[in-house]
Amino acid sequence: MASMVALTLPSSSSSSLALSLSSLCAVGSLDHGAFVPNVSPSRTCYNGRVRCDLSESLKHVNGKPVLPVVTERTLPKFLESARMDRRVDRRVDRSSTRLKLFSGSANRLLSQEIACYMGLELGKINIKRFADGEIYVQLQESVRGCDVFLVQPTCPPANENLMELLIMIDACRRASAKNITAVIPYFGYARADRKTQGRESIAAKLVANIITEAGANRVLACDLHSGQSMGYFDIPVDHINCHPVILDYLASKRVCSSDLVVVSPDVGGVARARAFAKKLSDAPLAIVDKRRHGHNVAEVMNLIGDVKGKVAVMVDDMIDTAGTITKGAELLHQEGAREVYACCTHAVFSPPAIERLSSGCFQEVIVTNTIPAPQSHFPQLTVLSVANLMGETIWRVHDDCSVSSIFQ
Repeated sequence: MASMVALTLPSSSSSSLALSLSSLCAVGSLDHGAFVPNVSPSRTCYNGRVRCDLSESLKHVNGKPVLPVVTERTLPKFLESARMDRRVDRRVDRSSTRLKLFSGSANRLLSQEIACYMGLELGKINIKRFADGEIYVQLQESVRGCDVFLVQPTCPPANENLMELLIMIDACRRASAKNITAVIPYFGYARADRKTQGRESIAAKLVANIITEAGANRVLACDLHSGQSMGYFDIPVDHINCHPVILDYLASKRVCSSDLVVVSPDVGGVARARAFAKKLSDAPLAIVDKRRHGHNVAEVMNLIGDVKGKVAVMVDDMIDTAGTITKGAELLHQEGAREVYACCTHAVFSPPAIERLSSGCFQEVIVTNTIPAPQSHFPQLTVLSVANLMGETIWRVHDDCSVSSIFQ
């Protein structure tokens, strides 16, 4: 009988990766506004703790607060850049650093967590809407000659948040910022990346052009729907793979590795599921074949692979109406799967997603906070934070260090 072991990232060469992902992904504890973060030598340190005062209260999921992913451990050596050569026992001085971090209104909580990890305070910015719906943006501190990062996902309402991002970029450009990086945890319109029928638009390319023309010098995005979307931009794009956060969480589950199977909910996600399975104890792969009769409408036809008596982990980049992944889970149960987990980076959760996901098909639904947590919670929902991962990426971009080495 196979012994029960914790899921681990395979191969001897991945031991340092497992250590680094634990540093970036482990969950910390709350202590009345002060977090115990992943402290690096250039971060603020007061008697071994880092201060982080959130301007708004933490949101709760299943009765527990959605916390930044922070730990007491320091970053491993290979994650330390040149800026970490010596310890500085004080908060990063915003008057001396040329890095400025601003947040839009779409996901301010994530922006605060990123700033907390980086030892910075969010830049002061005034964003308001006039009575007719027009958006007004004013930077309330100088950014002349600075490296500016604007955190704003284009999640629902997509058009509102996209327009807000464009106006923020324009405000920074007109304020003589040296470099402007659009940090887009969730890139809306990414699914419109090709023509599937005649006379269709390719909105992903259009949005990429608009962001570039607004004045952005670089884009930092998480788990784009398809890799070719990076090619739509005429400026550099740093692509953050958020799977390590989910993998680190799954590694804490006590499941027999021989009982695991990773399932792609559709044929288009096979490459994503294969990469995920390789890092999850090199688990076998199964594919759900579906035929779509219309937008946001999916019908499952059959299953490729064996899931009988196994713990199935369904992996996708996003869950919108949850039609695809729910029908896939029903098929997996029909084929004899013991438990079904749903994992995705972007929890769009358009109606009736909550009702479908809480119907009992899933043992657990694991998502990240690239999009704000839904107002309606359900017991199976687990929200993981990608703040540390994004914060480290922002530091590396600012320091002209390698980003890809984080994921190797």
